[in-house]
Amino acid sequence: MFEYFDGNYPWNSATVMVLNTGAQIAEVDDVLSPIKHLAAGATDQANEAFCQAWQNAAQKVEGFAEADEALGNLRAAGGKYARAAGYYFAAERQTSVKDPNRLALYRNMLHAFTKYVALRREPCERVEIPFDNGTSLPALYVRGKGAVARKPCIVHFDGLDVNKEWIYLSGMPHELAERGVSTLIVDHPGVGEALRLRGLKSIVEIERAASASVDWLITQSDVDPERIGMMAPSLGGYYAMRSAAHEPRFRCVVAWGAMYDFGAGVRRRLAGNGTQKSVHHFFDHVQWVTGASNLEEALRIADQMTLKGILDRIRCPMLVVHGENDRQVSLDAAKQVYAEAINSVKKELKVHTLAEGGSEHCSIDNMSLSIDYIAHWIARTLDAPKELA
Repeated sequence: MFEYFDGNYPWNSATVMVLNTGAQIAEVDDVLSPIKHLAAGATDQANEAFCQAWQNAAQKVEGFAEADEALGNLRAAGGKYARAAGYYFAAERQTSVKDPNRLALYRNMLHAFTKYVALRREPCERVEIPFDNGTSLPALYVRGKGAVARKPCIVHFDGLDVNKEWIYLSGMPHELAERGVSTLIVDHPGVGEALRLRGLKSIVEIERAASASVDWLITQSDVDPERIGMMAPSLGGYYAMRSAAHEPRFRCVVAWGAMYDFGAGVRRRLAGNGTQKSVHHFFDHVQWVTGASNLEEALRIADQMTLKGILDRIRCPMLVVHGENDRQVSLDAAKQVYAEAINSVKKELKVHTLAEGGSEHCSIDNMSLSIDYIAHWIARTLDAPKELA
């Protein structure tokens, strides 16, 4: 993995995640090089400087976008708004949940992303998925290409600390669309807009949100109700597999990075003998996502996020993609998920090795490799037109 900083995994992973959304390396270097010496300390103050650097990058590029827009150079403006959205994402994601500036950063990200979609005329429609008790889940709907009237579709959930906009910018929905597969990217309870602007905390029974997504999709005239699949990255490896175990309408499921037992992983990190943290304020973030009043309560909720005893309910084709050098979730988790899904009609474990690349968490070191593999597998499994797949 490209490691800009010495000895600071959360900063390095955050940086490559942004690079995967189309960042310009010169813009990244301009704002990060002045704080490079702070990485080893990994203090709260250093992390604030890291977040401020990304905010500075976002504001600078957003200013360029506004200037282009004023001149009528709309396509150029849209591209710059996209980069600004990625930089705001990096700033907000690593900011402490206790920082009052975090919500403003998130709103800035949404604004920049919305401008990007509008000015670039991206094939990305904002929709609302009816959910529990009169609430709804914000989502992005990306239609697959091709002449077929009713297309296969993937319900794409998030992980612990990403959102629908980052999923879109990462390129997965584009590759699925090129293969004739639509994508519904959902900010479900515990992530993105559902958490930040609607107060919807994560739920163990995530299949409720997945089923709501399917309910919405089957009302769409351009969706084949018999070709709907499910996927998600990172903690979404739990969300996706649990959803497929409880929702029989899914015709395939993909874990873009496995998660077998979230609680066990959090407890190992807390004890100091676990894997790397995704964000600097990891334990505060888990508490926020779960809606717990303290860490002990958060751990009790996380303990319930396990696939133990339910994987044998999965009947549909299943793909688990994991990196050999995943420093957040051990490869053993992927092997366990694969082994226990004994009733899947077709299951596959794809391990990206150090030699080939894409071997880090959710292949953030080279996402193109996993995106190509997953998109092709989904297109073939859901019987997308072969000339597109």
